[in-house]
Amino acid sequence: MKYRFPLWLTTGWGFGLLLVLPILAIFYTALGATDQVFSHLMDTVMGVYTLNTLGLVLGTSFLAALFGLPCAWLMAMCRLPGEKWLQWALVLPLAMPGYIIGYIYTDWFDFAGPVQIFLRDLFGWQSYQDYWFPDIRTLGGACLILALVLYPYVYLLARTAFMEQSASLLQSARLLRCSPFESFRRISLPLARPSIAVGLSLVAMETLGDFGTVSYFAVHSLTTAVYDTWLGYSNLNAAAKISAMMLLAIFLLISAERFSRRRQKLFQQHREPNEDLRYPLSGWKKWLALCWCWGLIGFAFAMPLMQLMYYAWHYLAQSWTTEFRDYSLNSLMVSLTASLIAVVVALLVNFYHRLDGRRASLAPMRMTTMGYAVPGTVLAIGVMIPLTSADHLLNTITQAMGWGRPGLVFSGTMFAMIFAFVVRFGAVAVGSIESSLAKIPPSLDMAAKTMGCAPAAMLRRVHLPLIRRGCLVAGLLVFIESMKELNAALLLRPFNFETLATYVFNYASDEQLELAALPAILLVLVGLVPLVVVNRSLEQSH
Repeated sequence: MKYRFPLWLTTGWGFGLLLVLPILAIFYTALGATDQVFSHLMDTVMGVYTLNTLGLVLGTSFLAALFGLPCAWLMAMCRLPGEKWLQWALVLPLAMPGYIIGYIYTDWFDFAGPVQIFLRDLFGWQSYQDYWFPDIRTLGGACLILALVLYPYVYLLARTAFMEQSASLLQSARLLRCSPFESFRRISLPLARPSIAVGLSLVAMETLGDFGTVSYFAVHSLTTAVYDTWLGYSNLNAAAKISAMMLLAIFLLISAERFSRRRQKLFQQHREPNEDLRYPLSGWKKWLALCWCWGLIGFAFAMPLMQLMYYAWHYLAQSWTTEFRDYSLNSLMVSLTASLIAVVVALLVNFYHRLDGRRASLAPMRMTTMGYAVPGTVLAIGVMIPLTSADHLLNTITQAMGWGRPGLVFSGTMFAMIFAFVVRFGAVAVGSIESSLAKIPPSLDMAAKTMGCAPAAMLRRVHLPLIRRGCLVAGLLVFIESMKELNAALLLRPFNFETLATYVFNYASDEQLELAALPAILLVLVGLVPLVVVNRSLEQSH
């Protein structure tokens, strides 16, 4: 389509380039001259940080697959008592921030925790020299904690893949007298490999970007290296170089996953809705499956939540403070602003692609979604680089005009956090609105054009009323993700400004988990909302 005025063309490409700017800034800064700080890190600790990061990603991915795949196959292929409750309950750990689980488990399994105290009282041990107990604050402990909260990525995608597998293949396996385990190993698992690979890629990227858990467990990874280099050494150049290394690792991870299945094509005939090919479990197999699934929910969600509720009830007077209310309002204000901006940006780039229709118009949409794969700590560095340059330019201009120096207008205010949240979670809004717009037939656009509607009027009078639900869902998901974001908030928050996530992290880091319990419960409850939305969409699709 040819534009009389290039307004939509400029808007679409403008927002696309703006949201990809932090990623470009990281690589641009990383290509600069190497300073002494980065050289010292490369000569001393960078090898250890890289090995720790690799071990963390591999260990967490293995444990997440170990936890998630059996649950996914049991829910998709077996009949169990209370399966409707189990299907959505197995997703609940995704609402629990990993660092909160880490603090609680450390409190339980430390030398002064209730588990070791009980064992010493039971067996009469007097000191730690009398027995051996695994230390949870290690690389293996961090892998276990992260796997407990991230396995739902594997579970959700693998369960969907198992449920969509061809009925004829499953019936053929039974005719050939394949046991349920052989059917899982030889048919279900190979066919679900693409979905499992995507789930493990999400787990790996979330693990690579985690800061709260690895920081508390004293595991030195590339993420903690970025954080320490920026806040400890105040060296943006070295932090950008480490961030570029992490971005390259993410790119290689995604590329390897796609390359491994480049020639794999699956053409499956879905099962009929009334066709039930699930295995009925009985006896010890049924109880083993129930213990595995409910035990996973208990260890990953129910027991930590009960511990938080216990702390919140007994320390309510100390927790319900003016600071808690102020920081809740801060989180609300920042997250609400970020969600509104993200929805507007997603709406504009999607509508530009709908108006244009050419393949090139997809580029702004793809650019706005690139930030979702970037860890929050890395993204914070990418946001800080252009915003500090903008601040210097603004101060130079205002000083030359004789208006004084306004200070850090962009990098020293909430603007930096909001910008980072929009870049990080804009992909969620773009995807939701894209799917809603795809359901509107092109004939409505043609009818609006024949009636003389300009593009802006068409968007306001035709499309917005029809995609209102999609816009609300997009805004809600961005709002919730922004409320929970810790990594970017730690690096970009202004002075004397806290969000609920940083508030919980600060208290828990100071070994005052009791005072962090109330805001932590609020974060968990907020995190349950997108899980309900996802689970309802899965139920409607099957």
